[in-house]
Amino acid sequence: MVTEHESPSTRESILAVAVARFAHAGYDGTSLNDIASDVGIRRPSLLHHFPSKDALYGEVFERLLSDWFSRVEGAIAAEGIGWDKIELVLRAGFHFFEENPDYVRLVRREALEGGTHLGIDLAAVLRPMFDQAVGYVAREMEEGLLDADPMDPDVLRARLDHITSFFRLALVPEPA
Repeated sequence: MVTEHESPSTRESILAVAVARFAHAGYDGTSLNDIASDVGIRRPSLLHHFPSKDALYGEVFERLLSDWFSRVEGAIAAEGIGWDKIELVLRAGFHFFEENPDYVRLVRREALEGGTHLGIDLAAVLRPMFDQAVGYVAREMEEGLLDADPMDPDVLRARLDHITSFFRLALVPEPA
């Protein structure tokens, strides 16, 4: 990690510019020449660090996924149980996305474009984290996380209302 007194290495600068370029223009709309120009180097210098556009794109994703996983795993390892733990993990993930909006754009682009540029199944990469979260919530529910029968019709209606409200708040912008 670069401190405020150190300049980022050329490699780190390339990665930072690549994240922004790929997020805003996509894989096909981003050229290595543009990335090199933004960094202040020539294409051959960029190719010294990354042998191809595919290699650069792959490292951008690998770093972002690794940073996200580390943040969430840190929250999982922290003290806490029940809702406090769930909130801690959700906040860790949310803050990562808040601090890395280009990552959100990249993942969205990759998902919409069918994952053709990564050469990996992004869903399969994310699956273990999802399974871990589901397992944790299931164990906590068995130990009293909920204070009512989750299948009670009134509880189900209330949960549906909460979930619907959540998605509306998260996805529909409020008028300015």
